[in-house]
Amino acid sequence: MTTGTSVTTATAPLVELDDVSKYYGNIRALEGVSLEVRAGEITCVLGDNGAGKSTLIKIVAGLHRHDAGTFRIEGEEVALANPRDALDRGIATVYQDLAVVPLMPVWRNFFLGSEPTKGKGPLKRLDAGLMRTTTREALLRMGIDLRDVDQPIGTLSGGERQCVAIARAVHFGAKVLVLDEPTAALGVKQSGVVLKYVAAARDQGLGVVLITHNPHHAHLVGDRFVLLKRGVMAGSHTKDSVTLDELTRQMAGGSELEDLRHELERPSAT
Repeated sequence: MTTGTSVTTATAPLVELDDVSKYYGNIRALEGVSLEVRAGEITCVLGDNGAGKSTLIKIVAGLHRHDAGTFRIEGEEVALANPRDALDRGIATVYQDLAVVPLMPVWRNFFLGSEPTKGKGPLKRLDAGLMRTTTREALLRMGIDLRDVDQPIGTLSGGERQCVAIARAVHFGAKVLVLDEPTAALGVKQSGVVLKYVAAARDQGLGVVLITHNPHHAHLVGDRFVLLKRGVMAGSHTKDSVTLDELTRQMAGGSELEDLRHELERPSAT
């Protein structure tokens, strides 16, 4: 982990948190958390509910400022003022509860808030043709072949909506993609589809932060793993330094789970 002040943008991670902490009054939400996100890599942040994953997302996405430690973007120390500040620096966050308008077509949701127009003055109007074509082409570049970009986005499966959100972030120039539990409410097949496009974003050179509580999903695509427990780091690994079994054991609580197993065992018959 780089801690000096002479970080060059050529070698610096896209995003780096070094010993970052966040407090809400007397409540410790995060303490001493470090991670790095590099171009063309996926950093997985694992933890159960209450582990601090949401707080971490809010810091990286510019919703909350950290109270201690160092937050760097491409080697530059920052304190993001708001989510727009994060977006302007190339950090796009896709939340679990996707911000979409279900009855609007896919192409309208793809450009929501960034709609191109044509004409001037009273003749100015949305360039629907450009948005349709661009949406279709952007999805195809990610390998996503929707039947019809005119269909309401609410008719897509949860996995398909996640994939559209990933393609949108890539299209609008994100360097870092933060994904909040993208497979949490999905079945096995749909989860596999989403992970495929997470890997596609990585292969296009983005740095990806995958927030998850599923070690199997993390180990399939991850390059780096940070485990959180009650706001502190419970582990930090690279892909070649941890097996799926060990990652699962640490995620499940390790010795705590073993103690629980002994407590739950039936007493032997006398």
